[in-house]
Amino acid sequence: MHKVIFYPVQNGDTSQIILDNGKRILFDFRHLKCGEDEDEPAIDLKTQLKEELLKAKRDYFDVLALTHGDLDHILHSTEFFELQHANKYQGNGRVKVNELWVPAAMLLESSTIDQRSAEFVIWRREAQHRLREGKGIRVFSKPEMLKTWLEKNGLTLESRRHLITDAGQVVPSFSLASDGVEFFCHSPFVKHVDDGDDLRNDASLIFQVRFEVMGVQTNYFAVGDSTCDVLEDIVRITKWHGNEDRLKWNLYNNPHHCSHHALNPDKGDKETVPLPLVKELLLHGQPGAYIVSSSKPIPDTKEAYQQKQPPHIQARNCYERYLRQVSGRRFVVTMEEPNERKPQPLEFDITSAGVSLNMTGNSGVNIIVSSPAPRAG
Repeated sequence: MHKVIFYPVQNGDTSQIILDNGKRILFDFRHLKCGEDEDEPAIDLKTQLKEELLKAKRDYFDVLALTHGDLDHILHSTEFFELQHANKYQGNGRVKVNELWVPAAMLLESSTIDQRSAEFVIWRREAQHRLREGKGIRVFSKPEMLKTWLEKNGLTLESRRHLITDAGQVVPSFSLASDGVEFFCHSPFVKHVDDGDDLRNDASLIFQVRFEVMGVQTNYFAVGDSTCDVLEDIVRITKWHGNEDRLKWNLYNNPHHCSHHALNPDKGDKETVPLPLVKELLLHGQPGAYIVSSSKPIPDTKEAYQQKQPPHIQARNCYERYLRQVSGRRFVVTMEEPNERKPQPLEFDITSAGVSLNMTGNSGVNIIVSSPAPRAG
């Protein structure tokens, strides 16, 4: 059995994949200081993850994937992880990272501390250090800018090609045969890096994560922050290559904390209308599927409909409409489960019976909500 866990970190992202063989892949890290107060609804992420690792007798993650460099995806991460490029980020109980995954844009962006967060700059230095060393790193996309950077550092693209994965490729360090999982990279594309300066959301990591248990496949669409234009590009290019199977999902992490911008630039009054190819992506959901919003609660109130910042109730209404159309099971918000007062991590089990949501309420009684078994691979 594999697990996918989403942590309640308000409008931010942290999720973890735990494979049946024990490997752990952490996507993003947002620790909120307020979560250290037991009366606050946000989780104490540092304590939670350390307790999980201690229970597993580990002091490391196999992979830390930073989908992009905005603070809501990396907040206080440089206090938690051991970094290789400077001694001051080592020891003292810091958690090790065997392999760091970053979009090329995060490694190449030239912003200074005045323009971006200090933590972004620290992670950029870490990624650059690992790429120079030629180990412990995977870079997604190989734009012309990356070739230029390598040459400036006395390296060649060929010498680091084994550390680079492009959109349309499967990450080579995992396989269905050996791990029961594969990571198909949908984004970033080269054009997302070479075409502009503000690359953070357009160049965000997006994967279809395919699990296999006893020959049965379950697909998880892992999206950080993205826009409807990028999602339309993904659908268009995937179809052009004849890979529509790579658009299927049983579990979908909706982008940017349920922002309407992942569906349509126009929010709409009551419900966002998705752009045509985004609609196609939503209709690739499978029976019994789940959509997760890593966000604050999304109430259906007058004030919510007037809210400018995500999460947007109009976007939620859209997702729920298409979830019903594909006979999906639930739209779940991280800061609402099992209640808004003290939400808990959302834990999905991936088995030969499909994907199921384990919900442990205040009663301590474990409830399993299952989906129909997907097809065999």
